[in-house]
Amino acid sequence: MTSNPNKPSFNTDRSRLFKDRFAKFSITAGGIMVLIALLLIFFYLLYVVQPIFESAKVETRDSFALSNAEQIVGLGVEEQTEIAFLLSKQGKVDYYSVEKKGFGKKLASLVVPLDSEVSSFASSAPFQGHYAYGLENGSVMIVSPKFLVTFPNNERKLTPRLGYPLGEKTLLVDDNGTAIKQFAFSHYEDKTAVVAQTADKRVIFSSFVAEENMFSGEVEWVVERTELDVEGRVDQLLMSPDTTRTFVRSANQIYVYDTRNPSEVELIQMLAANEENANLVSAQLLAGANSLMLANDNGEVSQWFEINTDDGREYQKIRAFETSKQPKLDIFTEFYRRTFFTTSSNGELGVYYTTSEAKLWQGKISEGPIENFAIAPRSNAALILADDKLTVVEIHNEHPEVTWSALWQEVWYEGYPEPGYIWQSTSAGDDFEAKFSLVPISFGTIKAALYAMLFAVPIALSAAIYTAYFMSGPLRKVVKPTVEIMEALPTVILGFLAGLWLAPLIEEHLPAIVGLLFMLPLGILATAFAWTKLPESFRHRVPEGAHSILLIPVLLLIGWLAFAMSGVVELWMFDGNVRQYLTNELGLTFDQRNSLVVGIAMGFAVIPTIFSIAEDAVFSVPKHLSNGSLALGATQWQTLVSVVLLTASPGIFSAVMMGLGRAVGETMIVLMATGNTPIMDWSIFQGMRTLAANIAVEMPESEVGSSHYRILFLAAFVLFIFTFIFNTIAEFVRQQLRDKYSSM
Repeated sequence: MTSNPNKPSFNTDRSRLFKDRFAKFSITAGGIMVLIALLLIFFYLLYVVQPIFESAKVETRDSFALSNAEQIVGLGVEEQTEIAFLLSKQGKVDYYSVEKKGFGKKLASLVVPLDSEVSSFASSAPFQGHYAYGLENGSVMIVSPKFLVTFPNNERKLTPRLGYPLGEKTLLVDDNGTAIKQFAFSHYEDKTAVVAQTADKRVIFSSFVAEENMFSGEVEWVVERTELDVEGRVDQLLMSPDTTRTFVRSANQIYVYDTRNPSEVELIQMLAANEENANLVSAQLLAGANSLMLANDNGEVSQWFEINTDDGREYQKIRAFETSKQPKLDIFTEFYRRTFFTTSSNGELGVYYTTSEAKLWQGKISEGPIENFAIAPRSNAALILADDKLTVVEIHNEHPEVTWSALWQEVWYEGYPEPGYIWQSTSAGDDFEAKFSLVPISFGTIKAALYAMLFAVPIALSAAIYTAYFMSGPLRKVVKPTVEIMEALPTVILGFLAGLWLAPLIEEHLPAIVGLLFMLPLGILATAFAWTKLPESFRHRVPEGAHSILLIPVLLLIGWLAFAMSGVVELWMFDGNVRQYLTNELGLTFDQRNSLVVGIAMGFAVIPTIFSIAEDAVFSVPKHLSNGSLALGATQWQTLVSVVLLTASPGIFSAVMMGLGRAVGETMIVLMATGNTPIMDWSIFQGMRTLAANIAVEMPESEVGSSHYRILFLAAFVLFIFTFIFNTIAEFVRQQLRDKYSSM
């Protein structure tokens, strides 16, 4: 018996079966690993982002009794919250350990050298760390509790001491020598200012400027004094850290003085700031001193800051917060952030953040009224003086500025004329109010993708359809790889060319660029019409499917003509300066790196993706469908529109969505070809900032674990969701198109 040579052997079947199973397993495993990788990215982004939405927490660390609690007028704590200091009416500063080991142990007691009896006490802005005693002789002594850090035997040791910013001399505020009953002060660079009410009810603003004596070399204080005209009683005095604004609370009115020039102090506004059927009980300046916080006895705390009005810059009420309805309600602020605390006569503590309009925490912290309160420099702890004891509370409030409303709704920021969507994450100053709206950068992402698709889709789809359906085979073998190889061009190169070559070119020849948008289509149509009028004998000399080559000299000629006429058109229609015309006549701002540049540059990056997929989809339409249509008498165009494009529509739609996904996630082109300004404007002559570019720009400078850092991860999460939504919609529509036209 002889074997059949055409029959496959058993070993061959086993080998093929093994290869099929191995390929199936490998593809399945690869797909599962891709899904796992996407899920890991998704959950890692959530892991990093989740802490910014955690609520604030206040926990009591410990407390200890004080024998002289009624004598304490000021308190504070050093940066590591290891040592607290308490200032008494007698001018004594006591230091206590407030770390867990040795809690409540008295470490030192230092005395401030005062030359008169104490009549009042005041503290500066928290970040300045200064305290001052008002004296019976009309003088003020400024003191600053300090800590000397040493490392004996490689162990950190803090030694309490007292610092005197102005030396161990008092400043004479009232040259009549009348007792200071209440005052506010600020020591700013080489200038110190004090606003005080004396025992005879005068309100004096005194400015002290340090000048060095050219002969002795000693520092002398040059003083200017101005008496303020305040009607009625004076309940509270406040001064901005830079000494440019002074506030006097008199009953339910706030007098606002411009004290930039001590010799010409000017009353610039008088606020009737109390709420209806309520009275003002306290006031405080928020960190940065741009906002005035006012507390009413009905439990409402309102925020006021200056905005531009028809009458100049004026303080206006911006927002309000509901707190405890108590007759005694005090306000305390953090060192740098816009967090403020309220303490009340029933022992309740409230934590709020102005920008996000959030009540972060509220709860009862003591049985009796809270007499005094001080926040730690790092805002992670606070001292509370209540019930004749000092209590240390730990505050967990890492990201108060982040809420859904602050991220996605309009917010009224300090100094702005109205609420808006603003992204401005950093500044040179520590008291900067961070602005974390994701709306403008999400808008910029959509805007950049839209203009890129407007440029890329018509060109890419038209080229793909012509190449797959009309172009001759030999020419297609050259054109298709040439276009596809463009996709390998690094986008950083495209961004570099767009920013340094294309943007100046468009700025200099804007009429030519705009003219090309109309001249190129019209020129192509005119050439096609002229071609149909030529003799058939001449037209037949050109091989079928190679007519596109004839357009190359036409396109070059139109391009040359547009740029050659650019200067003439600009002089004729725009008085020689098109940018000035856009600004003055049309009210349009022209940025050199704008959406037009991004649309063209990113369009070139997206075209190869759309072209390649769409061309394959059109070329893969079975020939028997098009041949059958032609055989039934349909023209090539009718066959293309009614048969080929409908059959290829799932692939064409996928090509467009793939291009859109590429445009949404593009980084380097928008980073280099736009001004990276997070503005919301559809103008094609203005730039934008996208989510991807924002992450690339700001991630290197963000502090790990900060609100800025985590919001950048949130921006990445939003970008992830964007692409997920686009891909989901694309897959759904593609399946619908496939089900509808698969039977053709």
